Amino acid sequence: MPNSARNPKVDPFFTEGCGRCPLGGTPECKVRNWPDELERLRAIALDCGLAEELKWSVPCYTYQNSNVVIVSALKDCSVLSFFKGALLKDPHRILEKPGANTRAERVIRFSDVREIEKLEPVLKAYIAEAIEVERAGLKVDYQEDAELQYPEEFQKKLDEDPALKAAFEALTPGRQRAYTLYFSAPKQSKTRESRIEKYVQQILDGRGLHD
Repeated sequence: MPNSARNPKVDPFFTEGCGRCPLGGTPECKVRNWPDELERLRAIALDCGLAEELKWSVPCYTYQNSNVVIVSALKDCSVLSFFKGALLKDPHRILEKPGANTRAERVIRFSDVREIEKLEPVLKAYIAEAIEVERAGLKVDYQEDAELQYPEEFQKKLDEDPALKAAFEALTPGRQRAYTLYFSAPKQSKTRESRIEKYVQQILDGRGLHD
């Protein structure tokens, strides 16, 4: 597959960041921590013949309009994310779930450009497999691994409050999942507890996160 051209609309991300927070364009922007790593991941995606687009304010690489991988930055690493990574064979055991309740997406984190260079043939092989997944029209079975893992703070709250537990279990699976993902997202326990407390009454009222 021939190399793809760089999309000028994506260029600003690699110097200014995604622009979704006040740090965009400043020295504190996360993309400033990983310039070499992000550029190398970009080159690998383009070498695989994927089209480069800007989606969700980050570089997204597509095959025939289907999302395949995303390149992004966190504070402590650069990231290559596979939209349907759960369907890849992963013989090198390098794919990770970005969160405990993630179903389809899988990520590879890098904190050194040399790690990327060393794994480049493997990364290209994984991207090639991801392209084949799209060609074959494969879908992630969302019934598999459907059991949610509640954050410890929420499980404790449910155990202490039978009425809350009953109300939560009476919600639709989609509403339960939305709450669980929202409560699980913060890294700090104090923030998770704050989120849970804020929505206890809403759960008791039988309403979802966005109702």
